[in-house]
Amino acid sequence: MTNNFEVDVLASGSKGNSTLIRAGNTAILIDAGISCRRIMKGLQSCGLEPQDLSGILITHEHTDHVMGLAVLCKNIPHVPIFANEKTWGRLAVRRSLSNEQRRVFPRGCVLGNIRVESFKVPHDAADTVGYKLFYKNDKCTYLTDCGYITKECEQAVEGSNTLILEANHDETLLRNGPYPKSLQERIAGHWGHLSNATAGKFLTELANRPEEVILAHLSEQNNTEAIAFNTVHEILANANEAKNIRIYVAHQRQLVSNRE
Repeated sequence: MTNNFEVDVLASGSKGNSTLIRAGNTAILIDAGISCRRIMKGLQSCGLEPQDLSGILITHEHTDHVMGLAVLCKNIPHVPIFANEKTWGRLAVRRSLSNEQRRVFPRGCVLGNIRVESFKVPHDAADTVGYKLFYKNDKCTYLTDCGYITKECEQAVEGSNTLILEANHDETLLRNGPYPKSLQERIAGHWGHLSNATAGKFLTELANRPEEVILAHLSEQNNTEAIAFNTVHEILANANEAKNIRIYVAHQRQLVSNRE
């Protein structure tokens, strides 16, 4: 089955996140947590110029998701930036944007060919969201920075062709790593991040599993690409689902595409 969504993860991890999603003739950027220069370079490597974007969607205000936003906004003043009201309240860049560029996301809108809906995600920010994107009969869902899988998260992911899913940490590495106990508890808690094992188990529990999954937001201290892939793959294999789902692993420093 052909999937109409093209996903290019420009960067993903503890030090910055930004993902390009395309369908039809529409291109949308989710988060701008790396430098404007890296975003520009990433877009150009995908055959786009920044002004080709139909919009930029912000999941929440943490630095690793908005670090490059202020400079990016200055370079592409005609591209709308979407975030919910509580998130805008935490972003200093709002004061320098026009009303035309600063958009309050209304839980659902249409950008070009793509219909977008947001959903709430449990994380320690003002009002963290994930995004569901629809084009023709295909669906792509973005879910990271999630402390635990709520019913709303589960419903958002169901029926996705492509899923960008957090696999932040290996539980053993986190427990035995250099982070202080308080930070370990924050990461593993209900307002922190999903572990590899939780991500894998979640996939097996879906009634309508995705055709492809991009594991994202890996911790540099408490995870590796190999551990994340192997953990999720083993859980899927034990459920006889490994052959049905293509797994990619996003990278902090290089672009990862679902077309590779």
